[in-house]
This record gives sequence, structure tokens and C-alpha cells, in this order.
Amino acid sequence: MSTLQRTRTWLTAHPLALDAALALGVLTCMLAGSFVDPHAQHPDKWGTRTPDAVGVTLMVLAAAALVARRRSPLPVLAATSALTLTELVTGDPRAPVAMAAVIALYTVASTTDRPTTWRVGLLTMTALTATAMLVGPAPWYDQENIGIFAWTGMAATAGDAVRSRRAFVAAIRERAERAERTREEEARRRVAEERLRIARDLHDVVAHHIALVNVQAGVAAHVMDKRPDQAKEALAHVREASRSALGELRATVGLLRQSGDPEAPTEPAPGLTRLGELVGTFHSAGLAVDVVHADEGSTLPAAVDLAAYRVIQEALTNVQKHAGTQAKAEVSVVRVGPNVEITVLDNGARNVGTSDADGAGGGHGLLGMRERVTALGGTLTTGPRYGGGFRVHAILPLTSRTARAEAPARP
Repeated sequence: MSTLQRTRTWLTAHPLALDAALALGVLTCMLAGSFVDPHAQHPDKWGTRTPDAVGVTLMVLAAAALVARRRSPLPVLAATSALTLTELVTGDPRAPVAMAAVIALYTVASTTDRPTTWRVGLLTMTALTATAMLVGPAPWYDQENIGIFAWTGMAATAGDAVRSRRAFVAAIRERAERAERTREEEARRRVAEERLRIARDLHDVVAHHIALVNVQAGVAAHVMDKRPDQAKEALAHVREASRSALGELRATVGLLRQSGDPEAPTEPAPGLTRLGELVGTFHSAGLAVDVVHADEGSTLPAAVDLAAYRVIQEALTNVQKHAGTQAKAEVSVVRVGPNVEITVLDNGARNVGTSDADGAGGGHGLLGMRERVTALGGTLTTGPRYGGGFRVHAILPLTSRTARAEAPARP
């Protein structure tokens, strides 16, 4: 860093020292100007003069007042204006005390608002100019009088321009900081949503497969002695369900890997194209499931397809866990206008105290389904059926926020 830059940095950090240096510079200029006589008889150049003691005293006092210009801009302007008026009335020849008033007026304009600048600037300009024109020895149109008018006007204008620029820069900086905070909040929100989505996936995968393993293990234990072939078949289903659970867990947890980690999941997320496989796992567990899937050839947005699959998976898992061994389930997937409607019905008698209904028993199945559907802008209704059983009904819009975000951009 150069010496000039270090000096500028130090002065910026110590504004009082900067104001003292400015006051000293203004005093030097006023003293130098007081020795120049613009009314000399020689037509080609100015003459010289000697300032009186009163003029020197007024210049020193006016320059000293500028040291406090940042802390008290209006009192400093009042003091320098009063000293200038005194010099205009008593000085002969006049000393350039008005230079301090010009600096003070600039400070007021650059540190206050525009209405204050207009009022104070007009008052100072009028008072100094009128006094100089009325009581001076020269004609009212003398260049010194016009110069006071011009310099005070330029000081107020320049100070207002500087204040406006500072406000503009501060507004830009504030918008940039606000945009940065908004980006950070958006990033945190996205992280929270992703964590919630992964938690829902983990719950769906574990709840589904562990429920099937539990049922098949119970069947194997029940028929182990009397029907070893059936027990072997049940254990094979247990093995298959556990393998599927491990595979889906590996794929889900793989989403948490860093970008450089190996073995990133390549299998696509499950969707309604795998609905037959899902229903087959429940058939193997002894649950009768009828499926009505209208418009199977249509392609759904990835987020909607995954949500529909998970809703059916969780609903059938709840049927398997809570509806009894003789329960039957019906699944319908129908596209109605801009929506896909998912309905899962069962005829089992549930124990409400142990089911996921309304979050009882600490279950999170229905809560997870509702969060998943709501995130896509859809609705989920659940509750007992008239005459017995339970009903889960989800409406998923095809033009949800997530679906639009995943849709390819038009060329």
C-alpha cells in the first residue's frame, strides 16, 4: 500500500483529523486571498494589500469552527455565516471569510435532507449576498458580490448531489445485502425441503418392507412345523423384501453422498410403472389388492409420478399393518382433467389407537403422505369409510410448482 493510500485510510478512520486538516487548508487559502487586492489601479494584474487584525481574527475563528462541521453542521453554518456578515459590514478591504461559510453550507447540504438544504441554502445565500450588495463600498453588481451568490449556490447544489449519490450507493448496497440474505434463506429452505423429502422416502421404504418382513416372518413361524414348504416360501419372501429394502435404502441414502463419492445411484426413482411390482409384494404377503389404473400410457411429471407411487405404497402398508388379516384393498389411479386422483380403499376393521390415522400412536405415515401431496399443490383426505374400512384419496395436479420446475424448457 502506498503512502497516499495509507494516509487516505487513516484520515477516513479519523474524521476529526480530516476536518482539522481541511480547516487549516481553508485558513491558508483565506489568508492568502486576503493579501490580494482585486481593485488595484493597474489594469493588467491584481495588486496587494495588508489585512487588518479584525479580518485575520474573523478568518481564524471561521476556520476553527469548521473542525466541528461533521458533528454540528447547522451550528457551524450559523457561526461562519455570522462571522462572514461581520466581515462584510466592518471589513474594508474585505477578507474572504465567506469561504468558510461556503464549506459549512456544503456540509449541511451533504448531511441533511433536501428540504433542509433548500431552506438553509436560500436563507444563507440571500443573507450574505444582500448584505454584501447593500453595505459594501463597491457597486451592488460588483464581481465580489456576484461571487458570493454563485459560490453559496454551487455549495448547496454540490452538497445535495453528494448526498443523493451516497443515498443511491447505500440503497444499492442494501439491496445487494438483502439479495444475499434472500439467497442464503432460499438455500436453507431448499436444504430443509430436501431433508424432509429424504426422510419421507426413508420412512416409506422402511415402513413398507419391514411390514412385509414382519408378516412373512409371522407366517413362517406359524407354519414352520406343520408346513415346511410354505414356511420356506415365506422366508423366501422375507429375503426378497429385505433385499428390496436394502436396495431402496442404498439408493435413497446415496443422494446424500458428496459429488466426488463413488457409486452414486443410477436407478430412476420409482413411479406408477412399477405399480405391478408393488402390488405383487403385497399379494405375496397375503393381502388381496385390486388395481384400476386408467390411462396407463400417459407420462406423468417425475415428482407427481413418485408422489403417486409413495402414496399408494404407504396406504397399502397401513392396510397390511392395521386392517387385519382378512382385509382387501382397492387401488384406483384415474386422470381427471389436469389432475391425477389416487384412491386406496380397504374393508378392514382398524384399531384407531394403533393406526396412523390422525397421527395416533406416534405414526408418521399419513403425515408424510400429506406433506408429500401438499408440496406439489395437491390435497389429501383420509378417514373411515361408511360401513367399515378406511379411505385414502389424493389429488395431484399435473401442473404443480415442482412439475413446472422439472418440465423441459421450450425451444
